[in-house]
Amino acid sequence: MNKSIKAYAPASIGNVSLGFDLLGAALSPIDGTQLGDQVDISPAETFSLKVEGRFAKKLPSDPKSNIVFRCYTLFTEKLLARGLPSAEVAMVLHKNLPIGSGLGSSASSIVAALHGLNQYFDAPFDENELLLMMGELEGQISGSIHYDNVAPCFVGGLTLMNNQSEQIALSLPVFEDWYWVVCYSGISVSTAEARNILPKQVAMADAITFGQQLAVFVDACYRKDETLAAAVMNDVLAEPYRKSLLPNFDQSREFVVNNGGLAFGISGSGPTVFAVCNNLEQAQGIKNWLSENYIQNDTGFSHICQIDTQGAVVS
Repeated sequence: MNKSIKAYAPASIGNVSLGFDLLGAALSPIDGTQLGDQVDISPAETFSLKVEGRFAKKLPSDPKSNIVFRCYTLFTEKLLARGLPSAEVAMVLHKNLPIGSGLGSSASSIVAALHGLNQYFDAPFDENELLLMMGELEGQISGSIHYDNVAPCFVGGLTLMNNQSEQIALSLPVFEDWYWVVCYSGISVSTAEARNILPKQVAMADAITFGQQLAVFVDACYRKDETLAAAVMNDVLAEPYRKSLLPNFDQSREFVVNNGGLAFGISGSGPTVFAVCNNLEQAQGIKNWLSENYIQNDTGFSHICQIDTQGAVVS
């Protein structure tokens, strides 16, 4: 094989507040910034993996400890199991997303690597087969298999997870005039830590509210009722516990609600937060305030985004 591949996978919001482990959204900054990881693949006599980018130094120095190496290993195992030939490749991970940020950092690397490998080897696996691989690898990092980051990152849009292995992700309609302000504070919260802080059981009332909100949200998306959709974007399962890990969370929520925000919540496990607006000027004001008051150090950042309907792309 003489071709070379560049695969890009966008950042994502897991849970989207009301859909714990079941709802995810892919992100695209409106200023054209690439908020996601890229993996380059080219022919080689022996396998190699290099890591570059702003957050490369946050990853293990040993390539075999990198999730992209595990992607290559799993992918070649699947090829051989199907009786297809594999080949050595040189891979470069451009690590543009911070680790433990709540923006689907590991998912972005996994999706870019597996989507790129699949295209490099002439697409032997279909979309759903790739999603199953992506979920398996994501589970190795977070401790449990969930698709609310890898699915929107791969297929794009706003996705609802399905428990049927034949079709993992269901695409929902999106509100095209919504702006999603995301702000990464600069601190790190591991998915495992954020899951451990949660109670092992939930009250019946919370379970009913969770199910009701998710059902109403899906219905509102299809009926294009953005007022109702925003009104039910409340996290009754995780946010009451996880917000203790996030400095200035309550103050940020108060500002957003009082300054035009339709909804506010934790992106995935945090510490990134997101605010939804339907007015660009208000979104800019919220972005500016969060940049000044929520960011904790010089690694933090904020972006105004819309939903990335394209998902992972290969060039």
